[in-house]
Amino acid sequence: MSASTRAGRAEALPGGREPVAGRPSQTAARVLLIEDEPGIVDFVRRGLEANGFAVESALDGIEGERLAVGGDCDAVVLDLMLPGRSGMEILERLRRARPTMPVIVLTARGEIEDRVAGLEAGAVDYLVKPFSIAELVARVRTHLRVVAQASANTLRAEDIEIDLLTRKANRAGRAVTLSTTEFELLTYLMRHHGQVLSREQILSAVWGYEHDPTTNVVDVYVGYLRRKLGTQSDPAPIFTVRAVGYRLGRAG
Repeated sequence: MSASTRAGRAEALPGGREPVAGRPSQTAARVLLIEDEPGIVDFVRRGLEANGFAVESALDGIEGERLAVGGDCDAVVLDLMLPGRSGMEILERLRRARPTMPVIVLTARGEIEDRVAGLEAGAVDYLVKPFSIAELVARVRTHLRVVAQASANTLRAEDIEIDLLTRKANRAGRAVTLSTTEFELLTYLMRHHGQVLSREQILSAVWGYEHDPTTNVVDVYVGYLRRKLGTQSDPAPIFTVRAVGYRLGRAG
């Protein structure tokens, strides 16, 4: 199928409506499209923008990975067959660096094994070319809603993420097993990201003590957190403020 024919399919919107031209608003969800065929980039961009998304694109895997890992996109639409770096390599890197990022794979491969491999590598969904932009739009919106709902129960600071419902924690995509008290302490530090917290504040919030100058429980549990969150080459971002207490993240 030619790019122009695919483009015609891509511009069909739900309910048979024609897309309305116009630039996305400043609050539009940002979609990164990583695809090496300019014709497909063009029709996907026009189709997504007509539905209110802001779109950035990359034509090769190296630039695509850079934008996906370091950019500010909300979702990624990713072709598997790319020059420079494969879609599977990008998926594996994203799963480590941005584990909550929804990635929808575009592929000419229709085999079940390829679809399964993409999903296992970290994709949330896939579309086999040729595809309808209406279906792509619906899937992007669905996965963004899932992320938004999860975000209400998720705290993120530095490269640490905790789920307040499941009480699971991870740092840079690495699962971290915490005790109940360690989780409560980390939650308190994350809710006050960048702020200096005195030992007395922490003791009151986490343990319910008003004041106990004889206890070193705060220091002990901060030590536990540092060991679990940090590695020899990448220490936990919990800093001691001399004569005051602790701060998660650097000042300012």
